Amino acid sequence: MYRYWLMFRSALFWFWQIAVTLLMGAPVIIGGLISFRIGYAFAIIWNRLNLYGLRWICGIKWQVDGRENIPDKPCIVMSKHQSTWETYFLPTLFYPAVYVAKKSLLWIPIFGWALYVLRFIMIDRSSGRSAIQQICEQAPVRLSQGRWIVVFPEGTRRPVGSEANYRIGGAVVANELGCDVVPIALNAGEYWPRMGFIKWPGVITVSIGPLITSEDKSPAQILAETEHWIEARVAELSGSNPALQGQ
Repeated sequence: MYRYWLMFRSALFWFWQIAVTLLMGAPVIIGGLISFRIGYAFAIIWNRLNLYGLRWICGIKWQVDGRENIPDKPCIVMSKHQSTWETYFLPTLFYPAVYVAKKSLLWIPIFGWALYVLRFIMIDRSSGRSAIQQICEQAPVRLSQGRWIVVFPEGTRRPVGSEANYRIGGAVVANELGCDVVPIALNAGEYWPRMGFIKWPGVITVSIGPLITSEDKSPAQILAETEHWIEARVAELSGSNPALQGQ
């Protein structure tokens, strides 16, 4: 019976997401065409409405540790990616931020158009080295505009407990730009699983690690330090949702 209750709440949130998208899509797109600041302000409202929908409908709360590790000026943020949840949350923590995302997302109505007007860094992931070059060309501009660059180094959402699969692209960009990295660990996938419909109530933990400097380091060293810290912290956070044990 409890599972059916969770399914009902998750379905209600699904309708909430649609309503919020229809409500905020136009302000984000029109505002973004006027200026990034206006469009992004509406986008944050969009994100927060979804986050608070999750909180009040599905019972998903969150906590953040390591806020003192956030540097004073924007840099590259490399985050674990387990769930859709962090795509809503991270822009509210690192303000303003743009994602490095796959270009195919631009074809999604409303959502993709919003990514375009907000000038996210859109890349063709199938182009290999060329994709890294695309980031290197756009990232300095975004950083100079005071925007954080958010990268998911595994490229896509990874199931909880799956083997890590970090790609070197973000580390190459950090190396070439001489830009430091903020590592982010989280356990959102235990409450909003990848490809899962049910949203499980509980408290998501987002952990911000010590700044990883790029000075005198190769891309491989930057990536190794980032992966080591994130995966060690994720291991500490794992198993926080007893309801998922044995699922």
